[in-house]
Amino acid sequence: MENYRRIARVLLCTAMSVAVVQCGRTTPPEQPAPPVTTTASKPPTSSLATSASPAPTPAAVHPVTADELGATWRPGCPVGPDLLRRVELDYVGFDGQPHRGELVVHQDVVADVIAIFERLRQLRYPIAKMQSVDHYPGAEDELSMRDNNTSAYNCRPLPGSNTPSFHAFGRAIDVNPLINPYIDSKGHIEPATGGPYLDRGRTDPGMLHDGDLAVLAFTDRGWRWGGDWRTPKDYQHFERR
Repeated sequence: MENYRRIARVLLCTAMSVAVVQCGRTTPPEQPAPPVTTTASKPPTSSLATSASPAPTPAAVHPVTADELGATWRPGCPVGPDLLRRVELDYVGFDGQPHRGELVVHQDVVADVIAIFERLRQLRYPIAKMQSVDHYPGAEDELSMRDNNTSAYNCRPLPGSNTPSFHAFGRAIDVNPLINPYIDSKGHIEPATGGPYLDRGRTDPGMLHDGDLAVLAFTDRGWRWGGDWRTPKDYQHFERR
């Protein structure tokens, strides 16, 4: 009987040992998933980003010679080349982009011209082109006007007269002349192709109207505008006495 008890105790202890071992086993906890790092996405950068408008190039003033004036000057003209200056200026074109042009004017109005055209540039008033009239055969003013070319000096008379124009003194500027034509009391139009633009109710870019800021850029500095005259009407023309 005692043997049975011993055997039973052995079996009981064995069973308890196994149970303890089994209970002592634990499954290692699962490692937590690594944190997901999210990086805030950067807004796409457009390759077509518009850069700031470039700073304007300062105006440049140069003396001129008779050779440089070409057919716009000849002996006997009211002023000699020594009193004239070529002024290089930035302006806004009809394409909305900056361009560089030049005007030949009397030395006395150089400061005015620089200030006026800087104001026009700030206003983004569009100018078709701006070059001296000697770029056209024989310095022919009609060709320059038909080309809507803004110009200044040209030793020529007033239309239908032998009296020198203010242009012959370098003291007048014609601005976008095709779309701001001249017409006298007899209906003579310059340029001849400017007829459609005699309708001053039109508001095409570059047209000049009474009270326009572009007109005031001149008149506020003492320049006279031909658009204010009773006859002829010279919408392109500004002059400084």
